[in-house]
Amino acid sequence: MKKTILFILFLSVILAKDDLVTDLKKSLISPCCWSGTVFDLDHNPEMEQQISKFIAQGKTKDEILEFYVGLYGERILAVPVATGFNIMAWAAPIGAGIFAFGFLILYIKTPKKIEENIHLESDDIPFDDEIEKELKALDK
Repeated sequence: MKKTILFILFLSVILAKDDLVTDLKKSLISPCCWSGTVFDLDHNPEMEQQISKFIAQGKTKDEILEFYVGLYGERILAVPVATGFNIMAWAAPIGAGIFAFGFLILYIKTPKKIEENIHLESDDIPFDDEIEKELKALDK
């Protein structure tokens, strides 16, 4: 019984470290080409080994992220920090969505003018008598 409990604890520690490694790889942009995360591109073995070493040393996720931000700047982060001007990266899509939703609601609720069928009476047409005379003259 004790062996199974120890085995389960050992597995949970290993899986937690693997989850932290994966989470860090997804949180950092690969500095070799700046086109994707370390997890997605999977062609930056030096950085992956360094992340594993940091975890083995017992560093937390925040400490590791701070190390890379200090080394490369904030552009190494896959998700921008919500401070200063970076708040626009979070607020602009939300604001645009609210504006579009409001515009859609106003468009749907605005009453539309229904044009009535226009019946032209002969009295409403200007120069109707002259037009009739000219058409009769053309038939002759």
